[in-house]
Amino acid sequence: MEPILQVKDLHVSFHVKGGEVKAVRGMNFEIGRGETVAIVGESGSGKSVTAQTIMRLIPSPPSDIKSGQIIFQGEDILKKTNKEMEAIRGKDIGMIFQDPMTSLNPTIKVGKQITEVLIKHQKLSSAEAKERGLEMLRLVGIKNPEERFNQYPHEFSGGMRQRVMIAIALACRPALLIADEPTTALDVTIQAQIMDVMKEMQQKLGTSIILITHDLGVVAGMCDRVIVMYAGEVVETGTKWEIFKNPQHPYTKGLLRSMPRLDQKKGEPLIPIIGTPPDLIKPPVGCAFCARCDEAMKVCERINPGATVFSDTQMARCWNLHPMAKEVQSS
Repeated sequence: MEPILQVKDLHVSFHVKGGEVKAVRGMNFEIGRGETVAIVGESGSGKSVTAQTIMRLIPSPPSDIKSGQIIFQGEDILKKTNKEMEAIRGKDIGMIFQDPMTSLNPTIKVGKQITEVLIKHQKLSSAEAKERGLEMLRLVGIKNPEERFNQYPHEFSGGMRQRVMIAIALACRPALLIADEPTTALDVTIQAQIMDVMKEMQQKLGTSIILITHDLGVVAGMCDRVIVMYAGEVVETGTKWEIFKNPQHPYTKGLLRSMPRLDQKKGEPLIPIIGTPPDLIKPPVGCAFCARCDEAMKVCERINPGATVFSDTQMARCWNLHPMAKEVQSS
C-alpha cells in the first residue's frame, strides 16, 4: 500500500518554566491511501501533539520541533512556510477537533463557515460554494440543510455540531483527515452515528484517516491498524486484530485489561494500570513503562528496548520479547 504520510524520527518538545518537556520522542509511522489508523494511549502520551505537529498548528515558542520529517504526498511538511501550510490545511489535510463548540465560530452562521473553506481553496463562486455546502450537510446526515445552513452553532446539538465539523473538514475532499478525539463529549449513541458518518464519507471520498483516541471500542469498529503510544514513544503497532487478539507489549495488555468486555462475568472487576506516566521533563533512561510494569527486569531501567518484529504489520518494544529474555528469566 502506497503511503500518503510518513512520520520519521519526530521529536517535539515544549519549553516551560520547569524545563524542557519532551512530548514526542522519536515517533515513526506511516499511513496508506484510504487507510484508517488509530493512535491510542493515555492522556499526555503525545497523541494530540503528534496530530497538531502534522498540521503545523502548535505555536513556536513554546513548542520546538527538534528533529524528524513529516512526508506528505512526497514533500516534507516541516520545510514548508506558514503560507504554504495555509494552502494545505483544509484543502489536502482536514482536521476534526475534540470540542466543536470551541472550534466553530459562534458569531458566524454554519453555512458561511463551510463555504469560506470552499471559496478559499476551490475558488468557487458564492453560489457554487453554497450548493456544495448544502451537499456536505446532506452527506453528514443533517436534516433540513437549507434551514440549518443559516443557523448559528449554538442552535445545534453537540452531535450535530460535530457533523458540521466533519462537513467542513471534508468539504474540499482532502487526501488525509485527522480526527482528534472526535467523539469525546458525545453520548454512546451519537458516538456510533459520528463514526458511521466518517466511515461512509471515507468510502465515498477515499480519504485516509488518523484517529486519535483513548476509546478502544471506537478503534475496534473503525480502524485498520493501531499505533500504541506511551510517554511520547510508539511502544507497539499492529493491525486491529493483532492488537486485540495477540497484544505483545505490557502496556497494550494493560489497556485492554482495563476496558469492559462483553464476555466479562458479572461482578468481575476491571484491572487498572497502577501508577502514572513518567515526567517528560526528565524522561526515564530505559523503558518509560518500567516503573508501572509487572514484568520489568533490571535491563529495563537502564536501556530503552528496540523493536521486536512479529509480522509485516506488528512490532513491539519490550525487553521481555527479546530472544534472550527467556534464557535470562530461567537462569
